Amino acid sequence: MTPDATRRDRILIVDDSPDNLGLLTETLEQAGMTALVATSGEAALRRLERITPDLILMDAVMPGLSGFETTRAIKRTPGAEHVPVIFMTGLSETEHVVEGLAAGGVDYVTKPIVLDELVARIRVHLANARVAFGARAALDATGRNLLSIDGRGRLLWCTPRTESLLGELFGTGEGGAPGLSPSFAERLLALGGAGGGQVVTLRLGARQVDFAWLNAIGPDEFLYRVSEETPGLREGLLRTRFGLTGREAEILLWLAEGKANLDISEILGISPRTVKKHLEQVFDKMGAENRATAAAMAVKALAERG
Repeated sequence: MTPDATRRDRILIVDDSPDNLGLLTETLEQAGMTALVATSGEAALRRLERITPDLILMDAVMPGLSGFETTRAIKRTPGAEHVPVIFMTGLSETEHVVEGLAAGGVDYVTKPIVLDELVARIRVHLANARVAFGARAALDATGRNLLSIDGRGRLLWCTPRTESLLGELFGTGEGGAPGLSPSFAERLLALGGAGGGQVVTLRLGARQVDFAWLNAIGPDEFLYRVSEETPGLREGLLRTRFGLTGREAEILLWLAEGKANLDISEILGISPRTVKKHLEQVFDKMGAENRATAAAMAVKALAERG
């Protein structure tokens, strides 16, 4: 059995009432979870500097920082922004529920708390958090490098490989998490306004990193595809996939980009006749009937690379 299989879920309880802390701690421990406690919003934020819990139970009304204010601060804390927060409070008016959800909470339970119901809700949100994390890790493992930002250009989440790229491009902030520069975030948001199909490109040494708008996945969340290109990488893939020479792979790549023979000859500095002869060899090696078929096969091969 792996260490992760035996690790108990860690729940941070933020409440200024000793009685509530005691009752909730006992309930969680009996449910097989590890309870961490903080008696104020400020104490909770200090806790997060040392440990990242799997879920947070947050009292909405506390002296000093309220639960809403504390949650907004948590969502701005690198490394903790993904942790689900469940509010606990006697406030049950719609405006309070809305405020809690707007602050970043995933659920809202009113006092007096029904303990069995609370434990059930905790388990649901822990499972949802694992699915979300697993999905992002799976996307990363298959080369689907993605990031999501809100309408103000704040990074909401990204796949692990994208996180590494952002760190190389923009550096890291407090807590070691990467972010986006305000000017670059504005450029990304402008892509969506342009209706998609546009790309923002950054250079990282000899490498090229492209950011393409995919779609809006919520009222205030926008998804982007991140593609890293190393000079010669795509040509090498086509060369290996179809048994081409280096020059043939270059020509096929430009064919897949929709270039005519004359354009390819100008780009590569060779004659149109030479381009045509190379393409005849390319078609023969690929088993393609014509340039349209060859281009489609090349595009498919490059897309499978992710």
